[in-house]
Amino acid sequence: MLLPWCFGKRQWTLGDRPRLMGIVNVTPDSFSDGGNFLDPQRAVDHALQLVEEGADILDLGGESTRPGAEPVSLDDELRRVLPVVELLAEQTDVPLSIDTTKAEVARRCLQAGAEIINDISGLTFDDDMPDVCAEYEAGIVCMHIKGTPQTMQQNPTYEDCVQEIRDWLQARLEFLESRGLKAEQTIIDPGIGFGKTAEHNLTLLSSVQLFRALGRPVLVGHSRKRFLKKVIGRDVDERLAGTVGVAIALAAQQTDIIRVHDVAAVRDSITAYRTVMQQIPMP
Repeated sequence: MLLPWCFGKRQWTLGDRPRLMGIVNVTPDSFSDGGNFLDPQRAVDHALQLVEEGADILDLGGESTRPGAEPVSLDDELRRVLPVVELLAEQTDVPLSIDTTKAEVARRCLQAGAEIINDISGLTFDDDMPDVCAEYEAGIVCMHIKGTPQTMQQNPTYEDCVQEIRDWLQARLEFLESRGLKAEQTIIDPGIGFGKTAEHNLTLLSSVQLFRALGRPVLVGHSRKRFLKKVIGRDVDERLAGTVGVAIALAAQQTDIIRVHDVAAVRDSITAYRTVMQQIPMP
């Protein structure tokens, strides 16, 4: 099933192949690469390298949302991310996504050339966020989170995590439409690692089609995350193979967008997987 995603002047049709969202953390404390790209030029250089590797979208974040991370001020977040947006908007046509929960950060970055807002709260932390996204016709990634980054991993429980998260996302889609956003602007994200145990994450990762059945494209961000330690027993700097393996499983389920640090490795693995699958005769 092909699904539309419209943002700014762009109209994408998703579902034919996974698009890759490359991660650019302009933070001192992200769980995997915190501090590596605090300098704006280093962040820009890294982002452009991800584009060369095949990133379809660049996702820029100025506030860590790892478990236990403390909030940052509006001024600090803008100081980190806005110069990078301004520089990249002049140097690449690849859509820029802003990983933020603050409406004013979204507004300033959209004015500077960003086109997508990736909000881990599903646009619940800042009441003004839906209006900003509607005003600029931004693409929206509406993600599920249970709690906040400070509380989300304190014994998260569900009776049926897939059904409960599906219901929550469906309610958010309906709410956003009531606030003037077109359905085609929004994609959904079940929120791997955001208020979930390793078992919850694995269940969600095997249920992409149940989320796509809501009629919107699905984004998944699993790259290098903690649940992989339980799966493969590796620390964060040794999780590339695990990240690639999960990406192939996501591609097999028609996941629309996969958010990753290691764009080249994931791109090559999915290309190889899809090439082999195309050679297999249909029964």
